[in-house]
Amino acid sequence: MNTRKNGAAIWLILLLLIGAIWAVNVAMTSPAQKPADLGLSTFISEVQSGKVQQIVVEDNKIYGLLKDGSRFTTYLPAPPSDQSLSDWVSRGIEVRVQAPRSSSMLTSILIPILIIGVLFAVFWYLSRGSRAGDGGGAFGFTKSRAKVLAESPKTSFKDVAGAEEAKEELGEIVEFLKSPERFHRMGARIPRGVLLVGPPGSGKTHIARAVAGEARVPFIAASGSDFVEMFVGVGAARVRDLFETAKKNSPCIIFIDEIDAVGRKRGGSFGGGNDEREQTLNQLLVEMDGFDKETSVIIMAATNRPDVLDPALLRPGRFDRQVSIDAPDIRGREQILRIHAVGKPLAEDVDLALVARRTPGFVGADLENLLNEAALLAARERRRKITMKDLEEAADRVTMGPAKKSMVFSEADKRITAYHEAGHALAAHYLKHADGVHKITIMPRGRALGFMMPEREDVLHWTKKRLLDQIAVALAGRASEELVFDDVTTGAENDFRQATELAWRMITEWGMHPEFGQVAYQERQDTYLGGHEVRRYSEHTAHLIDEAVRKLIDEQYERITTLLKDKKAELERVAEALLEVETLNAQQFISVLNGEPLAGGDKDPDKKKDATQVIPKAKIRGEAGLGGA
Repeated sequence: MNTRKNGAAIWLILLLLIGAIWAVNVAMTSPAQKPADLGLSTFISEVQSGKVQQIVVEDNKIYGLLKDGSRFTTYLPAPPSDQSLSDWVSRGIEVRVQAPRSSSMLTSILIPILIIGVLFAVFWYLSRGSRAGDGGGAFGFTKSRAKVLAESPKTSFKDVAGAEEAKEELGEIVEFLKSPERFHRMGARIPRGVLLVGPPGSGKTHIARAVAGEARVPFIAASGSDFVEMFVGVGAARVRDLFETAKKNSPCIIFIDEIDAVGRKRGGSFGGGNDEREQTLNQLLVEMDGFDKETSVIIMAATNRPDVLDPALLRPGRFDRQVSIDAPDIRGREQILRIHAVGKPLAEDVDLALVARRTPGFVGADLENLLNEAALLAARERRRKITMKDLEEAADRVTMGPAKKSMVFSEADKRITAYHEAGHALAAHYLKHADGVHKITIMPRGRALGFMMPEREDVLHWTKKRLLDQIAVALAGRASEELVFDDVTTGAENDFRQATELAWRMITEWGMHPEFGQVAYQERQDTYLGGHEVRRYSEHTAHLIDEAVRKLIDEQYERITTLLKDKKAELERVAEALLEVETLNAQQFISVLNGEPLAGGDKDPDKKKDATQVIPKAKIRGEAGLGGA
């Protein structure tokens, strides 16, 4: 960075110096008014006609001034003789003879030498800076931009939680880097490349640093985008420089983050197989093959798009070991929370196990963000410790967005939202295979006017009964609206999307419909960043699938409507409790179902009065995600 700044300053000084020399040269060699060039014959005629007033003779060059005030310049074949000078004087012309200007020497010799010398000095200084390894000089364009940590990172496996299988598999790499001779004596070949695969935020970079910290070896970090440039050959040159740096620091770890930026499958670009990115990938493959058996350099790379990588990159001898860094389970989430809670003052009521239980699907980055949001909330309210209420609020903010406490809510909107969420809650509670209820609220967050948060568990196998109950829970909000108000709203839009998605996949992917059998009509190409479906059925089958999806959803709608009719008294109690306190936790929800008096609530005492202002004849507002089931 310093060399970059110094180089920019030197270039600026150089430009100013050249400009100053040019300005001085112009000032010394140019008269105030640029004279016109006259031919020799014209000059003689002007002299004979008496129009010339003054002549300055400088060798064979003549500067003149006409009587009309205009200046001129002319050149003689040789310096004028004394007779010519006498003749001009006799004609009344003021004649002055001067020696040739010495500035011509400065202009023709000294100034070019000075400029060349300054340029040479600047380029030498910048090239020396680039050789120092920072890549910021004029000749450092092809230098690797990787960050070299000569001392091993302080991170260790103790700082990594929720990835026990990954740490166990990477322990072999640590042992090899600590004592490579033990493996070489046995003729064993340790994998040269380790590919860390996982969703964004799962801790791939963190665990790579932990491997280097455990092995106490240098850590060389780069990003896939560091190698890709628009200039031909630059990426390949940077790859070569990166591996040269690694060999000098052996044993060490090279870590390439987002390797899919440079390692995508070849042959798919418009430039054929000769574009810059593919040449960079080819060089990377060559460098990985060029390692000697005795070389103690391990290459680790991270990606969340393993499906787009070139097969040559994944063959044995290159990235021949893949380590999956998945989202942590409930025990891993609790361990991650405890690691990130170090240095944060927690109140006595904080239960990190409970927080871990209510955050399924969260990765390490999400959990770190949750604790940070809780710390910000506590600091904003000038408390000395983070309470469980702060953590609950932070979890809601991370999942659904901040609460819209100032939103003007009509009484009609509040009642519809309360019965909608109460319907979701009763379905989740009474259906045997559905998730329980963790929280219900009619406090607007994000695009949702309210939501029911289920008590979800980490599930690997979803049974057909569980999926059907999930569909019924999603439809319960609309069923409750129709049952109580004899009308429906737009608030169930997101609920319908969830129910249709589950029903569609049950039939086309999971073989859970008796009329269609165990046939995969649709293949889902999953990635960590989403997925797409590949259709494998005819138009006739598509019509049958559409009918079966609708029939399945209608059956679950009738089923949940019947349940809500039987539990209408409980539905009324839950909705009225929500209208009173706005938020119910699991214990309060059970108390309301049992007809017990509600002991307090989670209503915000700081909520503005105009937030519940009654607006007559207000149009019922529908938002995507109103159900939140």
